[in-house]
Amino acid sequence: MRAHAHDLRAEVAGEFDVEDGEEADRLVHQLASDWRQAPLSPADRALCAFAEKLSLDPRASTDADVDRLREHGLDDRAIHDAVQIIGYFNYINRVADALGVEPESFTKAWEKQKNGEHGSTG
Repeated sequence: MRAHAHDLRAEVAGEFDVEDGEEADRLVHQLASDWRQAPLSPADRALCAFAEKLSLDPRASTDADVDRLREHGLDDRAIHDAVQIIGYFNYINRVADALGVEPESFTKAWEKQKNGEHGSTG
Protein backbone atom coordinates (compact mmCIF):
# COMPACT_ATOMS: atom_id res chain seq x y z
CA MET A 1 0.00 0.00 0.00
CA ARG A 2 2.88 2.32 0.72
CA ALA A 3 4.00 2.38 -2.92
CA HIS A 4 0.43 2.84 -4.14
CA ALA A 5 -0.09 5.77 -1.78
CA HIS A 6 3.20 7.26 -2.96
CA ASP A 7 2.02 7.02 -6.58
CA LEU A 8 -1.38 8.50 -5.69
CA ARG A 9 0.37 11.42 -3.98
CA ALA A 10 2.29 12.11 -7.18
CA GLU A 11 -0.94 11.97 -9.21
CA VAL A 12 -2.94 14.37 -7.03
CA ALA A 13 -0.14 16.84 -6.29
CA GLY A 14 -0.97 19.04 -9.25
CA GLU A 15 -4.64 19.33 -8.28
CA PHE A 16 -3.91 21.53 -5.26
CA ASP A 17 -2.87 25.16 -5.05
CA VAL A 18 -0.51 24.62 -2.11
CA GLU A 19 3.02 24.27 -3.43
CA ASP A 20 4.46 22.41 -0.47
CA GLY A 21 1.98 19.57 -0.93
CA GLU A 22 0.34 19.71 2.50
CA GLU A 23 -3.15 19.34 1.08
CA ALA A 24 -2.15 16.43 -1.16
CA ASP A 25 -0.41 14.76 1.79
CA ARG A 26 -3.52 15.23 3.92
CA LEU A 27 -5.73 13.60 1.25
CA VAL A 28 -3.42 10.60 0.88
CA HIS A 29 -3.27 10.15 4.67
CA GLN A 30 -7.06 10.26 4.85
CA LEU A 31 -7.45 7.75 2.03
CA ALA A 32 -4.89 5.39 3.53
CA SER A 33 -6.39 5.66 7.01
CA ASP A 34 -10.11 5.65 6.21
CA TRP A 35 -11.34 6.60 2.75
CA ARG A 36 -14.84 7.18 4.14
CA GLN A 37 -13.56 10.29 5.95
CA ALA A 38 -11.78 11.72 2.89
CA PRO A 39 -13.28 14.62 0.92
CA LEU A 40 -14.29 12.64 -2.16
CA SER A 41 -16.84 13.26 -4.86
CA PRO A 42 -19.86 10.94 -4.83
CA ALA A 43 -18.46 9.10 -7.87
CA ASP A 44 -15.06 8.58 -6.18
CA ARG A 45 -16.80 7.46 -3.00
CA ALA A 46 -18.79 4.90 -5.02
CA LEU A 47 -15.58 3.69 -6.68
CA CYS A 48 -13.88 3.28 -3.30
CA ALA A 49 -16.83 1.28 -1.95
CA PHE A 50 -16.76 -0.88 -5.07
CA ALA A 51 -12.99 -1.41 -4.79
CA GLU A 52 -13.30 -2.33 -1.14
CA LYS A 53 -16.03 -4.85 -1.87
CA LEU A 54 -14.09 -6.43 -4.74
CA SER A 55 -10.98 -6.60 -2.56
CA LEU A 56 -12.55 -8.03 0.59
CA ASP A 57 -15.42 -10.14 -0.74
CA PRO A 58 -15.44 -10.34 -4.55
CA ARG A 59 -18.18 -12.98 -4.64
CA ALA A 60 -20.54 -10.52 -2.95
CA SER A 61 -20.36 -8.16 -5.92
CA THR A 62 -23.64 -7.94 -7.83
CA ASP A 63 -25.17 -6.17 -10.80
CA ALA A 64 -26.48 -3.59 -8.31
CA ASP A 65 -22.88 -2.59 -7.51
CA VAL A 66 -22.18 -1.94 -11.19
CA ASP A 67 -25.51 -0.12 -11.57
CA ARG A 68 -24.51 2.14 -8.65
CA LEU A 69 -21.36 3.12 -10.53
CA ARG A 70 -23.41 3.88 -13.63
CA GLU A 71 -25.70 6.06 -11.52
CA HIS A 72 -22.62 8.11 -10.65
CA GLY A 73 -21.81 8.68 -14.32
CA LEU A 74 -19.33 5.90 -15.01
CA ASP A 75 -19.76 4.22 -18.38
CA ASP A 76 -19.05 0.56 -19.06
CA ARG A 77 -15.48 1.24 -20.20
CA ALA A 78 -14.69 3.16 -17.00
CA ILE A 79 -16.19 0.35 -14.92
CA HIS A 80 -14.21 -2.23 -16.88
CA ASP A 81 -11.01 -0.24 -16.35
CA ALA A 82 -11.74 0.09 -12.64
CA VAL A 83 -12.28 -3.67 -12.29
CA GLN A 84 -9.02 -4.36 -14.14
CA ILE A 85 -7.06 -1.94 -11.94
CA ILE A 86 -8.65 -3.16 -8.70
CA GLY A 87 -7.93 -6.77 -9.67
CA TYR A 88 -4.36 -5.99 -10.65
CA PHE A 89 -3.59 -4.15 -7.42
CA ASN A 90 -5.05 -7.00 -5.39
CA TYR A 91 -2.94 -9.46 -7.35
CA ILE A 92 0.32 -7.53 -7.13
CA ASN A 93 -0.16 -6.81 -3.41
CA ARG A 94 -0.62 -10.52 -2.72
CA VAL A 95 2.49 -11.37 -4.75
CA ALA A 96 4.53 -8.73 -2.91
CA ASP A 97 3.24 -9.88 0.49
CA ALA A 98 3.90 -13.56 -0.29
CA LEU A 99 7.46 -12.84 -1.40
CA GLY A 100 8.22 -10.41 1.42
CA VAL A 101 8.90 -7.49 -0.91
CA GLU A 102 9.92 -4.44 1.09
CA PRO A 103 8.74 -0.95 0.09
CA GLU A 104 11.21 1.28 -1.70
CA SER A 105 13.17 3.47 0.70
CA PHE A 106 11.81 6.70 -0.83
CA THR A 107 8.14 5.96 -0.06
CA LYS A 108 6.31 7.23 3.03
CA ALA A 109 4.27 5.12 5.41
CA TRP A 110 0.94 6.86 4.74
CA GLU A 111 -1.25 4.83 7.06
CA LYS A 112 -1.90 6.01 10.61
CA GLN A 113 0.33 4.61 13.27
CA LYS A 114 -1.04 3.12 16.50
CA ASN A 115 -0.42 6.37 18.34
CA GLY A 116 -2.72 8.18 15.88
CA GLU A 117 0.01 10.12 14.10
CA HIS A 118 0.89 9.83 10.47
CA GLY A 119 3.67 7.55 9.32
CA SER A 120 7.20 8.68 8.78
CA THR A 121 9.53 8.39 5.85
CA GLY A 122 11.12 5.03 5.29
